[in-house]
Formats: sequence, structure tokens, C-alpha cells
Amino acid sequence: MTLQHVFGVDLGTGTVKIYDQKNDSISKEVNMVAVRNTDTVFAVGNEAYEMYEKIPENMEIISPMSNGRISDVLMAEAVLHTLLFRTSTRVGYRPVIYFSVPMDMTEIERRAYSTIARKGRFRRCRVYLVEKPIADALALNIPIHHTKGDMIINIGDQSTEVAIIADKRVIISRMIPIGGRSFNEAITQGIRKKNNFAISDRTANRLKVTLANLTEDPAEGCKVSGIDLSSGLPRNGIISSRNVSECVQSEMLKVAIELRKILERIPPQVRAGVLENGIYLTGGSTRIPGIAEYLTRQLGCTVRLSKYYELSTICGLRELITHTELQHWAYAPGRR
Repeated sequence: MTLQHVFGVDLGTGTVKIYDQKNDSISKEVNMVAVRNTDTVFAVGNEAYEMYEKIPENMEIISPMSNGRISDVLMAEAVLHTLLFRTSTRVGYRPVIYFSVPMDMTEIERRAYSTIARKGRFRRCRVYLVEKPIADALALNIPIHHTKGDMIINIGDQSTEVAIIADKRVIISRMIPIGGRSFNEAITQGIRKKNNFAISDRTANRLKVTLANLTEDPAEGCKVSGIDLSSGLPRNGIISSRNVSECVQSEMLKVAIELRKILERIPPQVRAGVLENGIYLTGGSTRIPGIAEYLTRQLGCTVRLSKYYELSTICGLRELITHTELQHWAYAPGRR
């Protein structure tokens, strides 16, 4: 294994993270493809994101993933191989790729990862799959074989994945259809309603991290560019931290309500373990200040914030790749 070129890949809905064992490095790019005239790939990753919301009529921006699953095989293949090439120009004779994948996939969905991987210089590669909650648990140093109940919440781009680990496995996996994009949309709609001002999704994403605060009420603001809805003309506007925080909090309350329902329905002995160990929180949107403290109040249980944020899953893959004793958590497509 040490002589082979091994990669870990987290094909997230919003971003792609790649771990290169040879260089012991992690790279991250936006999971987007710019397509010209419906059939020509023009840009991939961060290059495509730079064009987002600024493209001409003969181009479109495509995200090949939906809720953590491959929705467009050809575009997912283009993203994967372009970003792998940017990571490493040499891959050896028979490279190995470990993909993090959602729970409860169909056999067809599992085989899609082999389909997109085994192309070009990776046509001889070996493909293994690792369930995302397991990868997160490895990054968080959760003792999977010994825990009586641990809960992991991963707030992704389109959805929030909730997993409960006990009895040496993931016993419960739930998907809440609220994620980073939901926060962005709430911010966009809230500013449109209160300020009569339209901003882009990219601007909303930036405001989410820089202005939102779920525990404090700072008297701050930020000047952004947008469209005045009264005149239809571009102008600058001042957006307050309170406005942005209220928009994000309305979506987080929905998440908290669903989390309480999940906690109420799990077996009592497992719930006791979760309440004792605390809940682990990870994902890109967990960079919002005060989010762990907010959920702690809402759930009545300690919520621990991962230091890895959106890199939690790929860091878990790194742990698995670099520690032979953990590789039994990976499986080949078609063998489960």
C-alpha cells in the first residue's frame, strides 16, 4: 500500500476535497462546471465559480452533485479528473481512490463512483467507499468500537446529515433538507424584504460568515453591491449584522426542531450515551459564530464544534488511508 499512489476524495455538493497521500496534502475547490453550448466543458472548480452569476447566454454553470450524491455522471467525471490532475500530475501504475459516500445508497449509486473514477490515467485504479459518518467519526477521534452513543451533525451545502453511532456501527442516519444554501437563500430573501435590495448568492454566502452571529447582537454592518428593487439600478447598501443573524437563525431553528425529534425517537440507552458524550458538529456552515452555543441551548445537550469544519470528512479519509488498522471501514462498490 505504501508504494501505491493513494487519494482520498470527498465529492461534496458545494466543494470537492482531495487528499494526496504522497504529498500528505489536502486541496479544496468549488464543485462547479462551466459548460459552453451545452456540451463543451469550459472551466472547472474555482475557475467556474469565478464565472458564477456572470456568464453569457451560451454558457451555464452546473453542479454535478445533489444532496451529496452524483446527479450528473459526465460532469462529476470532468470535475474529479480535472481536480485530481491539479493535485498530482503523476499517479503511478495502479492508483487507489477512497471516496466518502452518503449512507443508504443504492447499488447503482455506489457503482457510479467506479464509473467516474476509472477513466484515462485512472482506468486501472482501485476504488473503495467509506461512509461519511464513519469518516467524520475517525476525524473526531470517536471510539467507534466502544461508544454506547455518539451523534454527529454535518451541515453540508444542501442538507444536514445526522448520524448516531453505537454498537460498532451507524445505527441511525437522517437527512434534514436544510444546509448552507438554505441560509444563503434566507439571507437573500430577508434583505430583499427588509431593505428592498437584491444581492447575489455569492454575497449572501459571504455575509453569512462575516456578519451572522447566533449568540450575540453586535452593532455591525457591511457595505455590499446589489440592485435597488425600486429603481432597478445597481447601488451600494448597508446590511446589518442583526438582519443577517435573524435570517440564519430562522433556518437554524428548523434544524434544531428536527434534531430534537431525532433525539426523542432513539433508544433510551443510546440517548443516554449521546447526552453524556455530547453532540459533535461539523460542516462548512459551522463557521457561523455562536452556532454550537445556539444548538446547545436548543437541544439541552453539550454541542462540540469540530476544528476541521468542512474538512472533517476528508481528514477522516486521511486517517483511514494512513492507518492500516482502520481500512476495514472501507469497502469496494458491489460488495455491500
